[in-house]
Amino acid sequence: MAAGIEIRKGPRGTKYRARVWSPRDGRHIDKTFDSLAEAKSWRVDALKALQDGVLRPSSKLAVRDAAAAWLEDAKAGRVRNRSGKRFKPSTLRGYERVLKLRVLPAIGTMQLSGVRRRDIQDLVDRLLAEGDTASTVRNALDPLRSLFRWAVRREEIGLNPTRDIDVPSDEGAGRRRAATPEEVPALLEALPEDDRALWSTALYTGLRRGELRELRWSDIDLDEGVICVQRGLDDNGEIIGTKTEAGAREVPILSEVRRELVAHKLRTGRSGDDLVFGRTARTPFVPSTIGRRAKEAWQAAGLTPITLHECRHTAASELRAAGVDFKMIQTIIGRSTATRTSAASTCAKRQRRGTRI
Repeated sequence: MAAGIEIRKGPRGTKYRARVWSPRDGRHIDKTFDSLAEAKSWRVDALKALQDGVLRPSSKLAVRDAAAAWLEDAKAGRVRNRSGKRFKPSTLRGYERVLKLRVLPAIGTMQLSGVRRRDIQDLVDRLLAEGDTASTVRNALDPLRSLFRWAVRREEIGLNPTRDIDVPSDEGAGRRRAATPEEVPALLEALPEDDRALWSTALYTGLRRGELRELRWSDIDLDEGVICVQRGLDDNGEIIGTKTEAGAREVPILSEVRRELVAHKLRTGRSGDDLVFGRTARTPFVPSTIGRRAKEAWQAAGLTPITLHECRHTAASELRAAGVDFKMIQTIIGRSTATRTSAASTCAKRQRRGTRI
């Protein structure tokens, strides 16, 4: 019999157990196979993996327990994202939710070291078969990828089973609704008067929904025609930093937007740190309510509705049609890192000086 392999006979037939010794851990690592050839092949690979430092004894930690430990470390800042930054609380809440609903029911009781790439692929295929979109499945994989990277760094496991998983792209991905230049005035005209400033700002500046919810009059300089974007509001009501590195930026106010903002300011009587579009000066608007009210108005006028997120695509299209350079468009809508530092500094100066009208 080959070195490191022993025959094990039992009621289910002959099995072959291959073993290697890990000096680092002071214990054997073994695996049982149905054939001698498989046992020999594994042992050769295992010896090489030991030499490379990527093979460790099996961890008995369950995926469910590992996920709980990983989330605790992530919330405490001991685990960072791939950019080396702390996870945003809203991101971790989303990860916790998707683990609970989609991942742990399927593989939560498995040992972390026992999860193989085929197990992750089976999970992906099952979620797709149950009707989840490819985008939803990719979102479910995000916390798993981070969890297994964490486990590899802690040497709980040697290999990351989430690598090279096949997830198809969404059908129709890339098709985005963007209102045409001819549509925009009609869409705004059909809205209730109190909602026009919000949708005008969304359609012409491309601010994100969370940025619109947290926008305050101290962020707006109507004299110089700019909006300073530095933060947003997530769906749990928590104020967060801008979504990307490029988030802190100055956005120009076009004449159409300025007209609506001036009228809105006079109508509401708000100023300073008051919310621009809130239900009250301190309570942010509810996106579903705003969206429903606008949809009803547009359908009554025979117009095709648009969402706040789609307004970002419309703003980019408007700027492109106006001949604005692509890099500048990216900067305006918050996807370029070129002007982050100067924009943040200038915004702070404007806020210290105060807003004038």
